[in-house]
Amino acid sequence: MKHTEERPYADPEAAARKLVEFAASVDPVQDGRIYIERINAPFLFKLKGSGSEFGAGLKHAIERGWLQMHESGTYVRLLGSGGLLTQ
Repeated sequence: MKHTEERPYADPEAAARKLVEFAASVDPVQDGRIYIERINAPFLFKLKGSGSEFGAGLKHAIERGWLQMHESGTYVRLLGSGGLLTQ
């Protein structure tokens, strides 16, 4: 008997891909900047992801070279090739 639901974004790879999908759907502001709340809010409130899932997904996306985070933590930039979601 299961007492908990499976979390679809518990896997950092899945969370990272969803974050990149959100980042790609946002029109960047000055110099390609995407404010972190533009990907954080939909992940947490629309998808009901947790803060730790968001953090792990963001870290994974940065490590894979899909996103670049500014040292202030206020924005990210979408990096890479058009085929990153199929890797």
